[in-house]
Amino acid sequence: MPNKISSKADLEQFVCHHWNDINNWLDLEQSKLPQPLTSSVDVRESRTKFAPVDHNMYPAGFNNLCSKDLLHCADRFKEAFQKIRPNIKRIGLLPESHTKNKFYLDHLFKLKSTIEMAGTEVIIFSPDQELFLEVQQPVIQLESQSGFHLEIHQAVEEGGTFVSLNPKMEFQFDLVVLNHDQSNPLPVEWQKIVTPVFPSPLVGWYKRQKNLHFKWYKKIADQFASQFDIDPDLIQAHFSAVENIDFNTKEGLDELANQVDQLLHTLPPESSVFVKASQGTYGMGISVVSSGEEIRTMNRKVRNKMDIGKNKLKFTSVLIQEGIETVVKYDNAPAEVTIYLVDGKSSGGFMRANPLKGPQANLNAQGMIYQKLCLSDIKQDSDHKIKEAVYSIIARLSTLAASYEMKELME
Repeated sequence: MPNKISSKADLEQFVCHHWNDINNWLDLEQSKLPQPLTSSVDVRESRTKFAPVDHNMYPAGFNNLCSKDLLHCADRFKEAFQKIRPNIKRIGLLPESHTKNKFYLDHLFKLKSTIEMAGTEVIIFSPDQELFLEVQQPVIQLESQSGFHLEIHQAVEEGGTFVSLNPKMEFQFDLVVLNHDQSNPLPVEWQKIVTPVFPSPLVGWYKRQKNLHFKWYKKIADQFASQFDIDPDLIQAHFSAVENIDFNTKEGLDELANQVDQLLHTLPPESSVFVKASQGTYGMGISVVSSGEEIRTMNRKVRNKMDIGKNKLKFTSVLIQEGIETVVKYDNAPAEVTIYLVDGKSSGGFMRANPLKGPQANLNAQGMIYQKLCLSDIKQDSDHKIKEAVYSIIARLSTLAASYEMKELME
């Protein structure tokens, strides 16, 4: 028997006119487990479906959100902090170590400002001692791409808390917000830290796998689809996983090529698939192929790109994911949507466009540009916001999946 909601157009109308019912269901499901404090979800829209293609718990693009949505994020942070520990006054913000990236510093300034709008004092700090070698001081003064000024304070762990090495600065954090994805783990024994840290430092990319995330997403998406009589294929990309790959020595590439052909066999003609490093981040470790033979004949340059990622992390597990050919465009360039969430609630977003790429390509690459979206205005039966509403729901489903993923990783 066919599903009541069996086409993309049906799905858009359903989300628009049942916005409150859907979000109430998500609220209930998300209340069963702690949600990541921060998340970003890349959502692709094709002619036939919407699907999340990546989920990150330590997003680095708050500078790409519109001002109205940043106010919305601040309210979400305030609600989340109140659940964690009432009357939080001082928060430590622990950033990535690539502080020479001035666009990342724009993001860091906006994230700090947004958390401060939640009624807290925010101090940026780092236990990465290498950051401070060049200045030979316990504080670094930085300027972002947009001219914002930031200070990062040197820290060490003492007695289960982070302590400032600057005698003029005391930390005494009530909470630490982690914005470091730990593809290269920080030199911290997290089990000793008694200050609450969110999102959890135990689910960084040194441990996390896209394969596990999409396994959970399929379970959640199928459950959601069953609840509302939706064809589950409308909200997810087909995928498979392959382990024990070595792109340098070519070990496992035949098996990977066979799996690529198997997945392509289930898809419409002319389809392609994304071959992604399971621990990849920042758009690294991704190739788009349309046959298994392209894997077998990969040249050295492409294999090198697939072998090693950020901070020299070696990729050994691979996600093969249905290529969702985007129909979204910005200034006539192919685009995809990224939704930002705070405590599992969609709170802002932007379009990532790339005029140097095609509609089936990885858009998170050189040449990408951003266009802000405002999600704060979405209301039930607001027809002009249909697309944003669907993106929001897909992102919440992905983040619900991430909460189960976190639980499994931390057990």
